[in-house]
Amino acid sequence: MDFTYTKEDFSTSKPYEEILSIKDPFQRETAKSRLAEYARTTLKIKNFNTLWKSYLQSQKKQKSNNLTAFTGQKMDLDSGDWIANDYGISRPGTYGEEIACPHPVMPVERLVNIDSNVVKMKLSYCNGDRRWKDIIVEKSVLASRQKVIQLADQGIEVTSENSSSFVKYMSEVCTLNYNEIPEKKSVSRLGYIQNEGFSPFVDNLVFDGDRDFKHAFDSIHSHGKYEDWLKTVRNIRKTNVVVRIELAASFASVLIQPCGCLPFFVHLWGGTETGKTVALMLAASVWGNPDLRNGGYIQTFNSTAVGQERFAAFFNNLPLCIDELQLKKDARGKMNFDVYQLAEGIGRTRGNKTGGVDKTPTWSNCIITTGESPITNGNAGAGAVNRVIEVDCSSTQKIIEDGHGTAAALRKAYGFAGKDFVSHLYSDGSDEIRRAQSLYSDFFKRLSQNDTTEKQAMAAAAILVADSLATEWIFKDGEALTVEEISQFLASKAAVSSGERGYQYICDWVARNANKMRARSDESFNDVYGLVQDDTAYIISSVFQLAVEEGGFSPQALLSWMREKKLLELPKGKKSKRNTITKRINGIVTRCIAVKLEKSDANVEDYGSDLSEKDLPFD
Repeated sequence: MDFTYTKEDFSTSKPYEEILSIKDPFQRETAKSRLAEYARTTLKIKNFNTLWKSYLQSQKKQKSNNLTAFTGQKMDLDSGDWIANDYGISRPGTYGEEIACPHPVMPVERLVNIDSNVVKMKLSYCNGDRRWKDIIVEKSVLASRQKVIQLADQGIEVTSENSSSFVKYMSEVCTLNYNEIPEKKSVSRLGYIQNEGFSPFVDNLVFDGDRDFKHAFDSIHSHGKYEDWLKTVRNIRKTNVVVRIELAASFASVLIQPCGCLPFFVHLWGGTETGKTVALMLAASVWGNPDLRNGGYIQTFNSTAVGQERFAAFFNNLPLCIDELQLKKDARGKMNFDVYQLAEGIGRTRGNKTGGVDKTPTWSNCIITTGESPITNGNAGAGAVNRVIEVDCSSTQKIIEDGHGTAAALRKAYGFAGKDFVSHLYSDGSDEIRRAQSLYSDFFKRLSQNDTTEKQAMAAAAILVADSLATEWIFKDGEALTVEEISQFLASKAAVSSGERGYQYICDWVARNANKMRARSDESFNDVYGLVQDDTAYIISSVFQLAVEEGGFSPQALLSWMREKKLLELPKGKKSKRNTITKRINGIVTRCIAVKLEKSDANVEDYGSDLSEKDLPFD
């Protein structure tokens, strides 16, 4: 490039504009150096660098017509004094070229979360493969030289060297093009959102949440023909009450919050080939893709407690469908899953790296699960047993006869009924929410008259309301569940009571350790746990505590329950608060828990604790 400028030309923008018009960064910087040399030696202009800097600063104060020139870009954006083309993003600086990024990257959408009002930006970028990709980033990340380096993990070339320039580029382009960059509403969870509607069934709604949940969010869509799905499900509803409960629980999930009840589990358990997984697919097909293999709606239990909380909060009002409970057994085969953790509907409060506290996750939904064993066991707390409707599928015929054919049909058509149900429930000007609440109240009263707890009645009432409304709005087949049909699967008050189960456990424990519950006169008998006399087991206090804890119960809670039920022999004196009495065992005065046992059968020979060694029934 030959320069023919006069000294007067350097008082105009002409020579500087010629340099800035060069797109290739190397050629632009070379041309600038030659122009500076020409000005200094030929025209005797000694302050070229000052003039160049002043020109650049003047350009910053004007709206530039310099546009991004990326091949395949989604829109044209004003790039200010940045040269933005396929070679990257840069601009002339006082001490050389300032590089923001060596490849195309640009903001294309501004997302405002309708829950939190947090603003995020969707960036489009392409690098070596020349394929455009999208990523959603919080604005706080784009505003920090330290945080913006996180984008390197996604393939955007941001380093500690160019992070400052990258932040400047993003800030300036977002400011210059505020009105040109489209703004959209975004959401990071599913379920009802005040004044907006039911996610994801809100028009033009963009998902801006964790990438771990993106596949689950995308799985909620319609596929195939609604009529085909209805035909399949109507046929199944005629065959088995368990399937109808499973399907109704899926609809019931969105009623938990408006009806004011608590999250609950519906758990199908039993051996293989009983149709449990296909029944779960049926429940998932109400909302979206039920395929277990290809990023469908159904999750697995193979996750941490924190992961389970995050998934529950993400699904929020929609059912959390989880397959294969046995994945949560530990190395000894013991179940390692806390039902109460999810059934509470609120996660733990956790601190973050900045010293603050993260937002506590919450949810109000039904958790529908399957497995080869029960989700609760004999030592589970009453709160956990209360929140689970368990169905034993091992003792019944297949709950879905043609599992293979049903699964294939559900993969071909799904995702219609849930959206239809929600549209009826939340339709403008309708009173369906109030009607659902009234039905819930009626069902709850009827269920509470049976031998079950309030929380079991709550869960069952929600299922009955959902099935009643789904039968009316969707299936129209007259196959709604009845109180009698679902009551057979509800736990009795005695089964729920941890005190009742704990007392039965300690009675069994006494029977198992009968040889150690008697006085000994020979040192060959080593362990002595106490005495059994006159239908009362006097268990050494420390032994009782270890035995109860080994069974998974709380010693204090069990003692309190047995005291209330008058199943303890207490110290004399009405004001005594002790649960122990003194008893002489092998000549030693010992504090014992005196448990009144169930009356022995009169026909069964009873060997008392005061028998001598020769009277014992073994060699």
